[in-house]
Amino acid sequence: MPEYRRRLPHFQPNNAYLFLTWRLWGSLPVKVDLTVYPTPGHAFLAHDRALDGRASGPLWLRGSRIADLVAQAILIGDGERHFYQLCAWAVMPNHVHMLILPAVPIPVLMRWLKGSTARSANRILGRTGQQFWQDESYDHYLRRSSQVDRTIAYIEENPVAAGLVCSAEHWPWSSAGWQAKPPAPPNLPALRPKM
Repeated sequence: MPEYRRRLPHFQPNNAYLFLTWRLWGSLPVKVDLTVYPTPGHAFLAHDRALDGRASGPLWLRGSRIADLVAQAILIGDGERHFYQLCAWAVMPNHVHMLILPAVPIPVLMRWLKGSTARSANRILGRTGQQFWQDESYDHYLRRSSQVDRTIAYIEENPVAAGLVCSAEHWPWSSAGWQAKPPAPPNLPALRPKM
């Protein structure tokens, strides 16, 4: 099981689905006491809900030009770069969720994904030499096949839970929204992954 370390340990087991979340620089919500939660999963959920409700800090991903840019990069990472098999994704106003089956080490794909989108987004925003993404990302590999459908539902329903839309299919920057728009972009799996 390969491991790499930044501030947090990151494990990448072979042939395991990986749930990734990363956020904009400066979008960290007001202090959320993660020690009061019984499991890391509960702590993540509390942190994610705080991100969803965040009204201050950068919300650059709510603009369609930048959200489209990130969505296209996610699709390119699957279809052209073959860095992963993409299962589900959602671009939220200040963070991104993805469920993938990685084909390359996570540091490689995240360096490409964050680096290419940060440069282009900063160009759109007229910014130079400023951070766009937070350095650290959250990753969680799925230990059981029963977690795949639940994680896909969590990701695709995140815009609904955040009050951005009333139905997941109405959020254009997610796998649910892209699949709802005929024709779906090529290389986006229309079916759930087979376990």
